[in-house]
Amino acid sequence: MLFWKPKPKKKAKKPTAKRQIAPSAIELPKDIPHITIPKPEKSAVKGSTVTQAKKPRHYQKEFLTTFKQIASAGYRSFEVWNDFVVMAACALSNPVDKTHFEEREKRYLKIIRKYRKKEQALFPELLAHTVMALEENPEQDFLGSMYMELDLGSKRLQQIFTPYHICQLMATITMENVVEQVKEHGYISVNDPCCGGGATLIAGVNEARKQLEKANLNHQNHVLVVAQDIDECVALMCYIQLSLLGVAGYVKVGNSLTEPMTTGDKLDHYWFTPMYFSNIWTMRRIFRGFDALMNEKGDKL
Repeated sequence: MLFWKPKPKKKAKKPTAKRQIAPSAIELPKDIPHITIPKPEKSAVKGSTVTQAKKPRHYQKEFLTTFKQIASAGYRSFEVWNDFVVMAACALSNPVDKTHFEEREKRYLKIIRKYRKKEQALFPELLAHTVMALEENPEQDFLGSMYMELDLGSKRLQQIFTPYHICQLMATITMENVVEQVKEHGYISVNDPCCGGGATLIAGVNEARKQLEKANLNHQNHVLVVAQDIDECVALMCYIQLSLLGVAGYVKVGNSLTEPMTTGDKLDHYWFTPMYFSNIWTMRRIFRGFDALMNEKGDKL
């Protein structure tokens, strides 16, 4: 007797897995740079991370490095410094002082054309370092310290700038009752007839600021700086720093003994800070001129 024997079922074929490519085996195109993202630094507390603090900028070193790049291109150090100071002063003066605009604009262009394009681009960097340094710490004579660091002081004029901490001490001792004087007269004036880079004036302004802030008064509206120096270079250094610190005032280039500031003085050698053209100081000049006019008429009568 024959029995039907069923055919054995074919075993189902296992699906073959496609070959997976490990991430490390993928080749990146050569023109795409591989970027590695640094892991955040772990703190002592488990499961938490902290971000690394930014390193403080050393504006003095950056200023000196940029300056030496220009000087090393074949220019004398004092020439580079003087050109930088004059151009920076013109750049700060021209937007507000239209009386001297044409003369100072021509002077700026004449100076910058002496340099190649590569060196021309470095002068704004010098000014940027100065701005950032005074922004970070307004209680310093930044340009004065750079001037002495580069050994540019005039031996003929015996230029040795007073360290800022000494100026700070003198300002603390001598400037008293600033708030009372401001409330009585509206503002105070700080004068230095041999200003140099402006260290004494900067210290005086900062001391006045501290006293006025306690009375909720803005020193920019109540402190006027008056300065003079026989050396144009250092006088403009003072002007630049006062301008960047937002101080109202003016600097005259000339001999304080033979050419002192007087009423009716010609303004050819005067440099007015941008803050001096603010509304509050403009109104003070208008009222002062009006009072002087009335007093003059009264005298004639």
